[in-house]
Amino acid sequence: MKKWKLGVVSAAAAIAALGLTGCSNNQGSSNSKNVTMWVHVSNTDPEGKALQKNVNDFNKENKHGYKAKVQFIPRSGSGGGYEDKVNAALNSGSLPDVLTLDGPNTAAYAHSKIIQPVGKYIQGKDDFVKSIMDQGTYDKKLYAIGYSESSIGFYYNKKMFKEAGIKDSELPTLSKPWNWNQFKAICKKITNHFHEPAINMNLNDHSEMALYSFAPFVWSAGGSITNPAGTKAVGYFNSKQTTSAFQLIQDMVKDGYTTISPKDKGFETGKYAMFMTGVWEVQTLQNQYKNLKWGVLPYPVSPKTNKEVSPTGSWQYAMSSAAKNKKAAGALINYLVSKKALMTNERIMGNTVLPVRKSVAKELVPKVGPAMKFFIKQNQTTGHARPVLVNYPQVTRTFADTVQNVTLYKKNPNVQKVMDEQAKVIQKYLQK
Repeated sequence: MKKWKLGVVSAAAAIAALGLTGCSNNQGSSNSKNVTMWVHVSNTDPEGKALQKNVNDFNKENKHGYKAKVQFIPRSGSGGGYEDKVNAALNSGSLPDVLTLDGPNTAAYAHSKIIQPVGKYIQGKDDFVKSIMDQGTYDKKLYAIGYSESSIGFYYNKKMFKEAGIKDSELPTLSKPWNWNQFKAICKKITNHFHEPAINMNLNDHSEMALYSFAPFVWSAGGSITNPAGTKAVGYFNSKQTTSAFQLIQDMVKDGYTTISPKDKGFETGKYAMFMTGVWEVQTLQNQYKNLKWGVLPYPVSPKTNKEVSPTGSWQYAMSSAAKNKKAAGALINYLVSKKALMTNERIMGNTVLPVRKSVAKELVPKVGPAMKFFIKQNQTTGHARPVLVNYPQVTRTFADTVQNVTLYKKNPNVQKVMDEQAKVIQKYLQK
């Protein structure tokens, strides 16, 4: 999984905007033994190759004579391609039996009846990590099931830490993380020593990455984006707890510990001592920066709660309302998230994603390096799914705008005022 794959699909926004419902008249497969499937990756990508291998195995191994055929429709960097195809299919009634969708878009697809519940077809649901079940559930029903997980870590340059006088005994662990004050003290020490920002926090990325990576600070503080029902933002997004997380972001910029315009490859080339980014960075560092000595640290926690939280979520499989043979479509999805198929994913995709099944994680842990061990454990013990909201695309965009607004501390010195205004913006997009 690459960072750009975190982008929320534009199809979900189109669904919400058009108010489309009831796609049960779509084409689906004409033969009840055949299953059509659309995916958002290329057949030349490692993810696409793994999927094709699994589909081929399904066609050979299933005992009902089901035959699945995959159409690869790669997303462009701006999110086009796949989303354009889905949008067109929504209007023409020609959705496939099975499709992929980004985790946060579950509610939009389910609410608009583009997809249908799939839970009855998935075996071993207790084996999935909680975050996967959370992101695929809407209105208490499982509508989609993720086939990979993700997370964020605080990568650090071991040489630079040593030069700044930071001892190994000072480093945090999942069981004993830094709180925000300790984290800022370390950042101050590094910044003063190297006369550069201590960390690249990706503050120049105003996409889905903003909510994905910064919401854990909100949750650690005991805050939230909305109420549990997803109907209220005022009183939640602008609560003291949520505001404290955004105050931390502003303080990091204001004190010079991070920057809103980071240098490209700044961590990899030794300009920044830390880099807040995803599990996909492991493969990049191992393959392209073999001389760099690095490690991964957990999220710092709110000093008021000491609650450790990390982000989760990725793409999923779902059954469209067009599926004429639900058992066939369900059998395909169930196979693609089986332990055997997920192990195929791991072998082909390498150190870029995290396992969704506990049994797969247990088998992988002895075989992977320290960084992947860390991410697997962090995902299982502190992972928190993004909110399941029908108008999630608009909410995440507002969250990103809020992050940007508070980083402009000269223009917006009062964080609480920003939060009060943005809570009202989010409120407009919530279900009544």
